[in-house]
Amino acid sequence: MNQRNYPDLHEHIETLRASKLLIEINDPINKDTEMHPLVRWQFRGGIAEADRKAFLFTNIIDSLGRKYDLPVIVGALATNPEIYRIGLGCELDEVGETWGRAISNPVKPRLIEDAPCHEIVLTGNDLLGNGCGLDALPIPISTPGFDCAPYLTATNCITKDPITGTQNMGTYRAGLKASDRLAVRMVVRPGGAEGYVHWKKWKERKEPMPCAIVVGCPPAVNFMSPQKLQMGIDEVDIAGGLVGEPINITKCKTIELNVPAESELVVEGLISTEHVEPEAPFGESAGYVALESYNMTMQVTAITRRRNAVIPSIISQVTPSESSVIKRLAYEPLFLNHLKNNLGINGVINVSLHEPLTNLRKIVFIQMEREAPSTEIWRALYGCAALQSGVGKFIIAINDDIDPENGDAVFWAMGYRCNPAIDCHILDNRSHGQGPRVPRSVSEDSALLIDATMKGPLPPLALPKKEYMENALGLWERLGLPSLKPESPWHGYTLGDWSDNWDQAAKRAADGHYLKNGEITKQRITTNSLPETPIRADEFD
Repeated sequence: MNQRNYPDLHEHIETLRASKLLIEINDPINKDTEMHPLVRWQFRGGIAEADRKAFLFTNIIDSLGRKYDLPVIVGALATNPEIYRIGLGCELDEVGETWGRAISNPVKPRLIEDAPCHEIVLTGNDLLGNGCGLDALPIPISTPGFDCAPYLTATNCITKDPITGTQNMGTYRAGLKASDRLAVRMVVRPGGAEGYVHWKKWKERKEPMPCAIVVGCPPAVNFMSPQKLQMGIDEVDIAGGLVGEPINITKCKTIELNVPAESELVVEGLISTEHVEPEAPFGESAGYVALESYNMTMQVTAITRRRNAVIPSIISQVTPSESSVIKRLAYEPLFLNHLKNNLGINGVINVSLHEPLTNLRKIVFIQMEREAPSTEIWRALYGCAALQSGVGKFIIAINDDIDPENGDAVFWAMGYRCNPAIDCHILDNRSHGQGPRVPRSVSEDSALLIDATMKGPLPPLALPKKEYMENALGLWERLGLPSLKPESPWHGYTLGDWSDNWDQAAKRAADGHYLKNGEITKQRITTNSLPETPIRADEFD
């Protein structure tokens, strides 16, 4: 067996089991109607992100009553950040640094011959007929009631530039059409899938495009496909950078491509560059069902797998989902690094991509220091818009006291810290990105940049100070009242427009000495002001 220090999927599953992050289901589960809806409930049932787990199904049937001899795992990559962290092999606060180091220090893979993914090889007639080829695999339906077929979703689709020979690996959905045929959807929009760029080059040569769809491989490799790297970079090299050693690869059996040697399943084939086939409907990660359209058709030439293969499937569709966790944990450090290190913008604290329902790409928050000048705030807004054409339809700058995960807090900042006439800019000529086209849309979209930061000192947030809220929380618990989940903001704090005199007056009141405050204000009675005339407390020092 070839040496390696990085974990494969089987070892990753064992780590999840030992970490109590795996639920094993041995009851019969219908892959067509029950599997994904069951796992979906932990994303739509009010379960905290940290409590979500991977599901391993060992007793799989379909709607025709057929039984399958391979297990399926759902949520093994990033059901929650802890699972993602384990797969990446670092701590959560090291994710950004780990990706940055890997991208800067790629490691070329190691080509081997004796590969686990070739323990079983099916070609020719072994691929044909009901219950054979693709039809023998327990591929679930992701969105029962809307999807038109079982779909390979946790894919690593490998193609090759016919001119340079450089391989690319991307995550593209692949719907089952026959025991030996798939429909593959690669993004065709500007800045979209490099696989589509390869397809156009093969089309110019009037040749079909070789494609290997890898399903299940070492987590470090699997995390590469959703990443948005520069074109021309082989993702397997970056995966080597993640683990600090060469990734084992091997040659395909029927096409001229290399695949990760520890893959669970590999579907080899040729994608036609002459004709396309109706594909979808399919529930997409944008949160809408992708309607039927013409997409690539792939003739399968071989299916290879491990004897004890585990088939992974990914929870996508309406966010939050497994796919959105993968993207968020990788994208946020990417954007933060771009603003702070590539552009050298001062005052940037954090970048947050809004996940629930919107799928990260549409709404972006940039947390800025309160002292950051307007020039830096607008550099951050425009710099964020420039990084990826499909990310940032609404980009909002906020201060560090605003929790980007709390939409109400963001609305509060927009309501009181933003003047739309001068604090909003519109950018034209933006990519639509993912999602359905509205009837009045044109070929391009736009973006709205919003400065919802403080423009000067503001009065304190009108909640009791922290010490009083903490004391009340202890009292709440001693009284045995229902369990609380504090929501930010849960205590008052100053925002600059506050003085020692006012602070002392508030303390006297809390200590029971409010009458003393009345004696002080009595000395300030005047006939020279009208009602609602502001008083600065420091005027009376």
